[in-house]
Amino acid sequence: MRSKKKWPFKPYTRTGDSGETGLLFGGKVKKYDPGPEAYGACDEACSALGLARAANTDPGLEIVLKKLQRELFVVGAELATAPENREKLRPGETKVSAEMVQSLERLIDALLEFCDPPRAFVLPGQNLLAAYLDYARTVIRRAERAVVAAQAAGWVSNEYLLAYMNRLGDLVYTLARWQEGSKYEKL
Repeated sequence: MRSKKKWPFKPYTRTGDSGETGLLFGGKVKKYDPGPEAYGACDEACSALGLARAANTDPGLEIVLKKLQRELFVVGAELATAPENREKLRPGETKVSAEMVQSLERLIDALLEFCDPPRAFVLPGQNLLAAYLDYARTVIRRAERAVVAAQAAGWVSNEYLLAYMNRLGDLVYTLARWQEGSKYEKL
């Protein structure tokens, strides 16, 4: 059955057909520039967390995963802003803050109370949710590398942005181990 509601906008704009993309607060850059590469990788990470969310049945984990997805939009907003417009960003809303990093650390510390540390490399795939979390972790690590490249190119100056991406990967790794319980499969 088709929806009879009209979209208020079309999903295509044709403005990117030249290989450039618009930035938050104005300006355009090539789609392969460090900022778009990094926020594109963060968008992939958000989608990978969505796969984990779709496989999840725990209401508490649902809250955490949605929080992480929303925070990746904060990361994306910062990366989608030209350096000369960064003063317009708001910590925790469009700019990564120290509190966001500390919040991830608190979650990791809380989870460590409920799972045994692995004694060797872990083979992903103990169960579907843990596998999706491990997949999301690898996508997050790729996004982290894109943020490092953006930082090296002078696109990133916020010290908390890279720390956030690093802790996010650590948290999602820990979530996967928590989902496996003590049943780690070693290589």
